[in-house]
Amino acid sequence: MRAAAVALAAAVLSGCAAVSPPQAPLVPAGDPMPAPVRARGQAGGVFVADSAWTLHSDTRAFRVGDVLTVGLDETTQASKTAGTQYGKESSTTVSPLVVGGKSQKTGVEFGADRSFKGNATSTQQNALTGSITVVVLEVLPNGLLRISGEKSLYLNQGEEFVRLAGYVRAGDIDTDNRVSSQRVANARIVYSGRGTLADANSAGWLTRFFNSPWMPF
Repeated sequence: MRAAAVALAAAVLSGCAAVSPPQAPLVPAGDPMPAPVRARGQAGGVFVADSAWTLHSDTRAFRVGDVLTVGLDETTQASKTAGTQYGKESSTTVSPLVVGGKSQKTGVEFGADRSFKGNATSTQQNALTGSITVVVLEVLPNGLLRISGEKSLYLNQGEEFVRLAGYVRAGDIDTDNRVSSQRVANARIVYSGRGTLADANSAGWLTRFFNSPWMPF
């Protein structure tokens, strides 16, 4: 009896581990910063190619190591409705038996009636606004800028972070050195956190177990 109880507890715990939602690691972005480019010594000329600022240049991000502000303007909305209905009905009657030239009623009949009906509706809507400053990690030969950045907020009730990575065109950057998140190609935007507020918005392990595919009902 004790062995059965231990086996049942192990199965429940393993099922809970399988249905636990994945947690995003609260670590830095992981992309190493490129090595700084050392400026060459001046040769006495007025124009210096490696200077950080020149009279004819602007302050927009074009080079590795430059910073860029991305305005977050993301809105997603999805809706799905599904319905299924089927049924099956069958009946069987055993023919009368002939015994001694006379028909004898058997009174044996079989019948079955099965039906199933299911409906499901799902609606989801998300919105994310704000801004985050990222760093240019690479400039591709075609001029695309590979960017990545992270903003962490340590509040009284926990920790929240916004992480963004992707590619932008230099031509989409405005004069204020800003670009919309809708202009970011292959965008990877993560907004998550941990702490009291995050724990309050997540279901407990037993609730996740009963709502998981492990339940036979």
